[in-house]
Amino acid sequence: MKKGTIVKVSGPLVVAEGMRDANMFDVVRVSDSHLIGEIIEMHGDKASIQVYEETSGLGPGEEVISTGMPMSVELGPGLISTIYDGIQRPLEKMYEASGTNIRKGIEVQSLDREKTWKFEPRKTIGEEVEAGDVIGVVQETPIVECKIMVPFGIKGVVKEIFIGSFTVEETVCVITDEKGKDIPVSMMQKWPVRKERPYKRKQSPDSLLTTGQRVVDTFFPITKGGVAAIPGPFGSGKTVTQHQLAKWADADIVVYIGCGERGNEMTDVLREFPELKDPRTGESLMQRTVLIANTSDMPVAAREASIYTGITIAEYFRDMGYSVALMADSTSRWAEALREMSGRLEEMPGEEGYPAYLGSRLAQFYERAGCVVSLGNEERVGTLTAIGAVSPPGGDTSEPVSQATLRIVKVFWGLDAALAYKRHFPAINWLTSYSLYQDKVDEWADINVHPDFSEHRIEAMMLLQTEAELQEIVQLVGVDSLSHSDRMILETSRSVREDFLHQNSFHEVDTYASLHKQYRMLKLILDFYHKGQEAIKAGVMIQKITKLDVIERIGRAKYVEESNVDKTYDDIEREIEAQINDLMKKGADEL
Repeated sequence: MKKGTIVKVSGPLVVAEGMRDANMFDVVRVSDSHLIGEIIEMHGDKASIQVYEETSGLGPGEEVISTGMPMSVELGPGLISTIYDGIQRPLEKMYEASGTNIRKGIEVQSLDREKTWKFEPRKTIGEEVEAGDVIGVVQETPIVECKIMVPFGIKGVVKEIFIGSFTVEETVCVITDEKGKDIPVSMMQKWPVRKERPYKRKQSPDSLLTTGQRVVDTFFPITKGGVAAIPGPFGSGKTVTQHQLAKWADADIVVYIGCGERGNEMTDVLREFPELKDPRTGESLMQRTVLIANTSDMPVAAREASIYTGITIAEYFRDMGYSVALMADSTSRWAEALREMSGRLEEMPGEEGYPAYLGSRLAQFYERAGCVVSLGNEERVGTLTAIGAVSPPGGDTSEPVSQATLRIVKVFWGLDAALAYKRHFPAINWLTSYSLYQDKVDEWADINVHPDFSEHRIEAMMLLQTEAELQEIVQLVGVDSLSHSDRMILETSRSVREDFLHQNSFHEVDTYASLHKQYRMLKLILDFYHKGQEAIKAGVMIQKITKLDVIERIGRAKYVEESNVDKTYDDIEREIEAQINDLMKKGADEL
């Protein structure tokens, strides 16, 4: 046991001497209150410790004990549908132990030691196994099967394997390693949070992560294993957008990290998720979700840990071969915690007071995402998609956190305050956002959705860009100066914006749109555009086209239920054809 003595207390930073035998990133227990801390700097026998709990009342002379272990998370059955704090303490168990106000130094196990899980073996005695091999499975929730894997660093032959109900600490398998030593394996393993979990190799992420959000899936898609950022000013809808992605993303597991966010926003998540039905399984969304709640009133140092805790849990499920979506809301609050600790360590400040290593820490976090082939003899491909919200002060994306994030991520969903004020949600600006996965997704969508999917997307995007140029002319000389053809572009672009890109997250039908429905919606709008341009060439006035009844039906097409999409949309297409043909016939008769 390595003991030291406190010589300085500065907020969440505690300096202790006599710690020569301790190591960087060791977990320590501070004072008689047993506060949890982590060594973040060593100078001779002095250790600087960031304490993950409130340090009021601490003073020089109190004892610090090092556990000799790095900050680790417990991985095994029982993670799903649990709500943890930033250092993987289950909030429900903490509430049972100390009530609504969490007391200092409270110690609770991350995984329940008393609950038993039904273990079904997948290996037999005498089989050779290595790290990452699945030795058995546990049905953790109705929709998630937890795969019990051989821990990293173990290779050998199965000597014994059991069947039945066990706690996470009981031995379910005994492996004889190459030296003839028997190693007992339980359902639980520990992993240091700052260390990336190993894998065989990384692959290029090619398949689309379907989110049901039209502006994302059609215009700025993200792949399974991709990385994205949602920067935006206060009130522009970052949190609601992330909630939507967490609810409807085509992922097997969702890990949601509320890092330094308001308590009431986390409460919304905790209330909504158990009630929401997963569109694929019909079960509650909590049956495939892990929540990490580290609200803004919790100790600032724990924010830094929460991000690593979340991504390590996400990597564990990725190693099982699952598609995992990780939402971090928000990385700006995490960067603020880094800045505060850096200031207390008296390090040389970088831009805007952030530490010089801000960019590398962000990169280390986002680089843990990806599409990987897991360890083990069987080929298992798992994906981890990381989506981070950024909250730049005043919405200024030239600040260091936004800029450092943009250098790493490949998808930028730029939220716009002006769109939010107009009540256009999601307020993703189609002229400033981008996705570097677009080419791969176009290929995938043309094969899996419809051969014309990418062609329609490109045409709609060109119309929106042309509209932006035409609006400048309109502001100078008025709409009457435009040709009828250009005014048809304005009318179609308005329809793309208001009918397609605008999506009501609180409407039971419009909250989610399948890729097939998105394709059909865009096709409706473009069919109207093409027929309209045809009519204008035939001499029909734009004013007559914009008064057609079918425009109202196109606008309401988003509220059609998935089961009726083809039938209703076919009717609308016939109506577009009939009404515009009628106009052209009348125009010809008048001539």
